[in-house]
Amino acid sequence: MKAWRVHANGEPREVMRLEEVPDPQPGPGQLLLRVRAANVNFPDALLCRGHYQVRPPLPFTPGVEICGEVLAAGEGADAEPGTRVLAQPPLPAGGFAELAVADAATVRPAPEALDDAEAAALHIGYQTGWFGLHRRARLQAGETLLVHAAAGGVGSAAVQLGKAAGARVIGVVGGADKARTARELGCDLVLDRHTDDIVAAVKDATGGRGADVVYDPVGGDAYTKSTKCIAFEGRILVVGFAGGTIPSPALNHALVKNYAILGLHWGLYNTKDPAAVDACHKELTELAAQGAVKPLIGDRVPLADAADAVQRVADGTSVGRLVVVPTTEEAR
Repeated sequence: MKAWRVHANGEPREVMRLEEVPDPQPGPGQLLLRVRAANVNFPDALLCRGHYQVRPPLPFTPGVEICGEVLAAGEGADAEPGTRVLAQPPLPAGGFAELAVADAATVRPAPEALDDAEAAALHIGYQTGWFGLHRRARLQAGETLLVHAAAGGVGSAAVQLGKAAGARVIGVVGGADKARTARELGCDLVLDRHTDDIVAAVKDATGGRGADVVYDPVGGDAYTKSTKCIAFEGRILVVGFAGGTIPSPALNHALVKNYAILGLHWGLYNTKDPAAVDACHKELTELAAQGAVKPLIGDRVPLADAADAVQRVADGTSVGRLVVVPTTEEAR
């Protein structure tokens, strides 16, 4: 089969190579899957650079979440061939390939309301948003939610989930095109970080109160501005550092202004509370069926263009989710 592999760390476009490798075989408790769509996540870029918290042995295949079709089951695994599922292929054999294996106990049914690319983009980003907004920040209907990078893959999920929860959503983006996308997603107010005074605009829009919850996958300056427009008893969700700078919180400031700084590492729920992950997937599936959430797909690309797609996400030039769809090769 064809698979992208990383032999040395560096920028995705430079270090990812499309190679012919042996077809994987499912081991005990595993499923062999045909990759129908593989979502591109920012961690894929970090993996290529060697900056992620997990460093798989070289060479490895990136691609941390897919929508796949069951082809075969290993010993002890029970799955009907042809079933469409969401899966996270364990590294070092990720999902940017024609075939992948995954532990049967970790796969979940793909929502029928979503196509392959949308389904591939539902799991990590939306689970992160759901756990962040509901389990960690306890977002309430009527509260104001400030979402940084609102037109991106992670931010767009938080916007939709915030609206579904009855919150007023303020989206922060970079540029006119992304501003249009954020409005289409349902943001009640959209701010351009290039031209707007974020702090003043948030305070003005909330009558001086500030945002009750901040969803921050960016870090750096975005975090600093959030601390200046956070409400009394507000909650800042630290989701990631796509901006490249990890902030150092001034805890005296959090004390004086009486706000909470909440970390969110969604992956821990898979080991600490897997039942909660199953319950979240059920909730997201229902929201998708209702049309309340629908992953924003910025582009569907063939397998041959996966390295370029990962680089675009790394550079912050993409809108919504970029999804690798191997079967589009056949149409070219």
